[in-house]
Amino acid sequence: MPHFTIEYSANLDGRLDIGAVCEVVRNAAVETGIFPLGGIRVRAIRCEHYAIADARQDYGFLDMVLRIGEGRDLETRQNAGEHVFEALSRHLDPVFAAGRFALSFDMQINDKDTSWKRNNIHDALKAEAAHG
Repeated sequence: MPHFTIEYSANLDGRLDIGAVCEVVRNAAVETGIFPLGGIRVRAIRCEHYAIADARQDYGFLDMVLRIGEGRDLETRQNAGEHVFEALSRHLDPVFAAGRFALSFDMQINDKDTSWKRNNIHDALKAEAAHG
């Protein structure tokens, strides 16, 4: 972990490079210094069907949820969340300027007793670092 899941309205396709959004989020997560590099995941899901506010078709949204494991104190989580949100928000300034848009971000903590994982990326990154 951390795992970022981004859901966005399909009407953003012409206004937004979602691949660049994923990279902004990934980079900001790395910059926080609190997440293991091998655990970072950013995925985006295009929402074809949605209804917003009074149903005007030009409204758009991007909603992001971050799931993290237990063990970080509130201040650390808040600082990391602020950093990621600010980077994403800055990147999306042109979308806000071009029309009506809603951005949201929530952080959730997974209970270690009900969360299972298998990942060999950590080991690969350690081996690469050791051998240059």
